Order: sequence, then structure tokens, then C-alpha cells
Amino acid sequence: MVDDLVLEIVTPNRMTFSGKVEEVSIPGTEGEMGILRGHTPVLTSIDLGELSYLKDGKRTYFAVSTGYAEILPHKVTVLVEIAERADVIDKAEVEKQKSEAAAALSKMLKEDPDYEKVMRQVQMAELMLKVAEKG
Repeated sequence: MVDDLVLEIVTPNRMTFSGKVEEVSIPGTEGEMGILRGHTPVLTSIDLGELSYLKDGKRTYFAVSTGYAEILPHKVTVLVEIAERADVIDKAEVEKQKSEAAAALSKMLKEDPDYEKVMRQVQMAELMLKVAEKG
């Protein structure tokens, strides 16, 4: 229907979510963006952060990594490397990954070519733990 707002969250491995929603909130690199149907078309970059949508009066949360979003008046397509829904995040596994990444990071110099990558792993784990609390 023309009055619907469709959200698609896509990672390289799968379509994480596809459905009709009332509103979407995405972590843009320039700040959080709230999107309702009829939004002006825009292509924007997404930063590591919390994405959420409202459907039937219930808000659902995702931890997302960097990527892009195409916003059209009746469709939002989010393309990110990682998108994990709050209620399916395995907190014990994420804690383990965070500890391993933090240990590796503590042994690196900032000049190390993998420093930024490992730092992002720690940040993503922290984000996932925060978002999991909302699930």
C-alpha cells in the first residue's frame, strides 16, 4: 500500500529484516535520523550504533555496524556489515569476544595496521551488550 513504510535491513550474509513499520531510527554518521513514511529521498552513511523501528506500538532494537541507508518516501533500505537484533544477542558469547578483542588491543600499538579493526570489534561488542539489554 502507498501509505506503508517498508524497512529492509541487509547484511552480506542475509536479509536480517524486511517488513512494514511505522517509523525507523538509524544512527547516521551525522547523528541519529528519524524516518517516517513520506520522507524526502536521501542516501546516507550509517555509523556504528543502535537502529530501531516501531511496529504495532512496539519498538525493536538492532546493533548495527557501519554501512549505508537509502531512504525513499515509502522504503528504507539499510546495508550494513553486521545487524543483530537485541533479543537474539548471545550476551555470554559477546562478552567473550569483547574480552578477547580487548586483550589483543592491549598488546597493540596505535600504529599497528590492525589496531583500528580490533578497536571496532571492542566497540561493536560494547554496543551489542548495551542493545541486548533492550531486548
